[in-house]
Amino acid sequence: MRDCKYYLIFLLGLAFFTFFGGAASAATLSLSPSTGTFQIDSTFQVSLFLNTAEQSVNTLDISLKFPADKLQLVSPSAGKSIISVWTAQPVYDNQTGEIRLQGGMPGGVTTSNGLVTTLTFRVKGMGTTAVRFSDATRVLANDGKGTDVLQDTQGGVYALVLPPPAGPIVASETHSDQVEWYANSTAVLSWANDNPVQGYSYSLSDQPVEIPDDIFEGTQMNVAYRNLSSGSHYFHIKALREGAWGGTTHFAVNVDIDPPAEFSIAVDPAPTTVSKSPVVRWGTTDKDSGLSHYEYAVIALVPQSVEAAEQTMFIEAGSPQLLRLNERGTYDVIVRAFDNAGNTREAVRRIKIVTPLEYAFLSIWSWIIIIFVTIVLVGGAVFAWKAHRRVDALQQQKSMAPEVQRQLEELQEYRKKYGKTMPLWLLLAVSMPLFFGIIGATNADTAISSPPYVSTISQNISNAEIFYVGGKTDAGNIPVTIYLQNLRTGEAQSFTVTSNSKGDWFYRHTGFLEAGNYLLWVQSKIGEESSPPGPQIKLTVRQTALQFGASRLSYETLYLLLAILLLLGNAGLIFFIISHARHARKKHKEWLREVREAEESVRRGFAVLKRDINAEVQIIKKAKLNKELSSEESRREEQLLRDLAWAEQYIGKEIWDVERTEHED
Repeated sequence: MRDCKYYLIFLLGLAFFTFFGGAASAATLSLSPSTGTFQIDSTFQVSLFLNTAEQSVNTLDISLKFPADKLQLVSPSAGKSIISVWTAQPVYDNQTGEIRLQGGMPGGVTTSNGLVTTLTFRVKGMGTTAVRFSDATRVLANDGKGTDVLQDTQGGVYALVLPPPAGPIVASETHSDQVEWYANSTAVLSWANDNPVQGYSYSLSDQPVEIPDDIFEGTQMNVAYRNLSSGSHYFHIKALREGAWGGTTHFAVNVDIDPPAEFSIAVDPAPTTVSKSPVVRWGTTDKDSGLSHYEYAVIALVPQSVEAAEQTMFIEAGSPQLLRLNERGTYDVIVRAFDNAGNTREAVRRIKIVTPLEYAFLSIWSWIIIIFVTIVLVGGAVFAWKAHRRVDALQQQKSMAPEVQRQLEELQEYRKKYGKTMPLWLLLAVSMPLFFGIIGATNADTAISSPPYVSTISQNISNAEIFYVGGKTDAGNIPVTIYLQNLRTGEAQSFTVTSNSKGDWFYRHTGFLEAGNYLLWVQSKIGEESSPPGPQIKLTVRQTALQFGASRLSYETLYLLLAILLLLGNAGLIFFIISHARHARKKHKEWLREVREAEESVRRGFAVLKRDINAEVQIIKKAKLNKELSSEESRREEQLLRDLAWAEQYIGKEIWDVERTEHED
């Protein structure tokens, strides 16, 4: 029962969206006819219709585009139209192939097949062409908000052809189809007539429709044009019969000998990445026949099994492509762009899949930072070692601070002057820390058929990367032999592959080549007959790996090992600096403690001195009360008073110095 309740709610919701949601259908714009075949130099009309889908609309802003090299707009008609107010007169540009129509219907209009305008085109060139709506086209609802209700547009695709033959029937053995493009710059044309003629007049130009002059060219039935440039050429011929020139036949010759424009392959996130699933993007253009398709292949430059190597092939695909690479290493991504005449343009991008650690150290900035940090740490280690040595030297020499030493010497002079002996406890307090080393001090440790055509070949490879080569043969399913000769040793190797049904062949070596220079050439064989050897291609394999028997060590691996050693060395330097700094600080604190004890001892010594001087001053004062002092005794009194004042000042200053030193420490 509960399930039935939910099912009923679902049906009610579906009905609601069907009846009420369906009422919000949107408008469409379409061209009629949407297809057709039209002759060059003729005109045809295309009508533009609006379907508002039972909605009221009041404004149209229509933008159309057409190929200016094939069509020419004769005039747009603003006569019969559902638009009652043109906000601007229809505008068109035959140079850029653009049409702009802007108008309104005050009060709104609802129609299923309303005529907006009629366009008249003249055919200029042959081929297949399209008239389409641009993204700027809008249909605004009569809702007071200007809501764009345009949902769909339907343009037109038209076939543009030459007029039917009015003169001799023309054919070509080299360019048989007048619509297709050919990568052949030599056109051989022949013609025939049912009735005898006195001769022909013909010409070749870039105009689709042209009448040859009335100059007699002869009675031959064929002609050849060589070294034609890329583009569409038109052959025009008429016959002279019984003294009168007949009608003209036009024949198109489409030549494209230029490959697509050069292009590059972009890699996301980067050509060197830690991701095993990079995205590759590419794109190019072709100015004559246009692009046909792309083919791409991913070739591993690391050793693979024979089965995996044989799976290397070019597949037709568009951009972008998500690569799924199973192993880390170096790969070449090869993309071939084909135009409609069969010309190709090839682009290669090398991708390196590395570990995160390798990625961190492949950048030059990483090395700059590592070297800079290493230099700073070496300097810090030298500084810490020297500082530690200075503290050790002070302790081993049992020396005290120079200022304290001077004060002690002054104190001893005063004691001699006043004939007193410094108390034993004071001498012991000053001397004991200087004759015994710091207990527990330690030293830190220091850490330290024509011949096959070669279209693809591995370029800029090293002796740690796999060699490959590929190309095309005139026929399919024939063996192709690749010869590779080492110029240093003279040793030659040969490898045989078989081209596919289209004549494409590809070879990927199973191992690494030694560093050096090589000569490569290819040769095919049909039955027992071999083709001439192809042109020799020089190949250089650079040294980027060290070989130890069957093992190889790439320079990238060496760089990584060196980086790891530098990091370990830096870690050791950091430990060295911290250890020496810690021990030096500890010893320096002990030495400061000794200095403070010595200063305290000196201060107490001066206090004792002050007491002794004061005692002598009191004795002189008593003597002065009983008798007058002699001049010698007066000088003695003055000297005692000066020494007493000096001792009092020195004791106060030293107390302040000691307190300041303790505060700073």
